Amino acid sequence: MTVTVESVVRRPPRRFQGYAFDLDGTVYLGDSLLPSAAETIADIRVHGGRVVFVTNKPLSSAASYAEKLTRLGVPAAAEDVVTAVDSLLLYLCDRHPRARVLTIAEPLLERILSEAGWSVVADPAEAEIVVVSFDRGFDYAKLEAAYRAVRHRGAAIVATNPDPYCPTPDGGLPDCAAMLAALEACTGSTAEAVLGKPSETMGRALLERLGTAPEEAALVGDRLSTDVAMGQRVGMTGVLVLSGATEAAAIATSEVTPDYVVEGIHRLLPSDETDPRSE
Repeated sequence: MTVTVESVVRRPPRRFQGYAFDLDGTVYLGDSLLPSAAETIADIRVHGGRVVFVTNKPLSSAASYAEKLTRLGVPAAAEDVVTAVDSLLLYLCDRHPRARVLTIAEPLLERILSEAGWSVVADPAEAEIVVVSFDRGFDYAKLEAAYRAVRHRGAAIVATNPDPYCPTPDGGLPDCAAMLAALEACTGSTAEAVLGKPSETMGRALLERLGTAPEEAALVGDRLSTDVAMGQRVGMTGVLVLSGATEAAAIATSEVTPDYVVEGIHRLLPSDETDPRSE
C-alpha cells in the first residue's frame, strides 16, 4: 500500500506555550528559509509563545546560529539556540564537574570547555575524560592519544552527538559517530554517554532554556529518531515535519510514532487559523 502525505498528516489542534525547533530541514534548508518559517515563528511569538532552536551540530557556536537565523529573517539571540555542546556541558556538570578532558574535537569545542571551567589537556596520562565530537581535523595522532587515555589511564568516553554523518548539499560529511566508532573499536570500551538529540540530557537542556513545562511544549523537527524521539522522551509533544529528512512512508516502519505530522512549518499552527503561506 502506498503511503501518501495526506494519509499521515495530523495537524496539532492547539497552540503550545513553548516550541523547540530543529534547524536544517525544519526552519531552513542550507541557506534558504523554508516557506513561511519566519511568519510562523513570528506568529508564535506575537501570541506569547516561547521559541528555542535546537541542533546536534557542534561545529558552530550558538551565536553563529543566531546570526544565521537573524540574517535569514528569523530574529534570534545566542540564548535562543541549544546545541549538542549545551547537553555536553550539562552532563559534565552533573557527572564530571572538575575532570581533566582530552578531546577529539575542533578548536571551538576545546575553547568552550576551557571557558566553562574544564581543564583541557593534551597528555593522555592526565586525561580523566575523552570527549569525542564531530572533528574535520580527525587524524591518527588524535586517535592514538585518545586510545592511550582510555586504555592506559582508564579515561571515560563521552560523545557530543550520535550522528553518523552530517547532511551537506554535496552528499554529507562523517560526523561524531564515525570518530566514536574508531575509538571504541581500538579500545574495546564504549561511551558512557552519547549526548545531543535524542538524549534525555539534551531534552533537559532545551527545557531549561525554554522555561515551560514539558506538557506545554512541542519539539518540531524533520527526524523521527532524534527530534521526535527526544521530545517524547522528556514529555514534550513530538511534531514531525515532512520538509526535510523524513518521507511519509518512513512513519509506518519507524519505532517512533509522532504525535502530529505536518507538511512543513507553515502548517504547524491550528487548522482554524490562517495558513501564513496562503496570504
